[in-house]
Amino acid sequence: MSRLTTEIAGLTLRNPTMLASGVLGTTADILWRAAKSGAGAVVTKSVGLKPRSGYPNPVIVQAKCGIINAVGLPNPGIYKFIDEIKDLEKLEVPVIVSIYGFTPEEYAEVAYEAACAGAEAIELNLSCPHIEGSGADIGSDPDLVFEVVKAVKGRVSKPVFAKLTPNVKDIVDLADAAVRAGADALTAINTVRAMAIDIETTRPILSNKIGGLSGPAIKPIAVRCVYEIYRSLKIPIIGCGGIETWKDAVEFLLAGASAVQIGTAIAFKGFDIFKTISAGIDRYLEKNGYGSVKEIVGLSHKR
Repeated sequence: MSRLTTEIAGLTLRNPTMLASGVLGTTADILWRAAKSGAGAVVTKSVGLKPRSGYPNPVIVQAKCGIINAVGLPNPGIYKFIDEIKDLEKLEVPVIVSIYGFTPEEYAEVAYEAACAGAEAIELNLSCPHIEGSGADIGSDPDLVFEVVKAVKGRVSKPVFAKLTPNVKDIVDLADAAVRAGADALTAINTVRAMAIDIETTRPILSNKIGGLSGPAIKPIAVRCVYEIYRSLKIPIIGCGGIETWKDAVEFLLAGASAVQIGTAIAFKGFDIFKTISAGIDRYLEKNGYGSVKEIVGLSHKR
């Protein structure tokens, strides 16, 4: 077994890198490409019960420190997206379907359909910062987080990951609610609420005005969130937010993540980033005498 092999809630990953849910992951072809490029698992773009067109342009603006987006969760709806999931049947890495809804019952229905189509795990989008009535609107309330996770766990037998928002006073409260409801793992974090204004027109650039910031600027926030959750709860954590190098990934592992998700960095460094980061982690493990990724997970808490 490779030093890089890791496990999340019963899923075996050949390395601790995953494609994050985001603007990629919309088709089976892209998910195949991520897997062939070295990702240890792939997460789809969030899909809901019904088709959604998303927001009008502009929906993305580049900042010095990352990307701000308010795409609006465009997707064909789960009943059409089932075809994409089925096209991933022979993929050699775990396929995790990200879902959203506007009620616990909607989340549960989408999760059920995704699981029946072949999803090996479900990631609950409880954290999108720019969708009224879903995402962070639900995920910022521990009681609603509990209800959604419990409803989904009642409909599917596959592992359920809760993706948490950082746009709250205490992310551990949300994490605890998800754990009590039966979540098998947590993903921390989604984007941070942000905006940009055009000084010539004097108007907000994004059509939705407010979007979510991803990229290097949010990495310290994400590391802190992972650290606090690991310190308080016993549950696998997937770190997400601003990972661009193997050093970034190792920092998340030391904070308590068992794996990491990569999203925005692909736009700047391409799909080879999965292999580059995995190779760097492997060299780090070898250099420091560690036999596996597991040996460094949460190691910073012991120092």
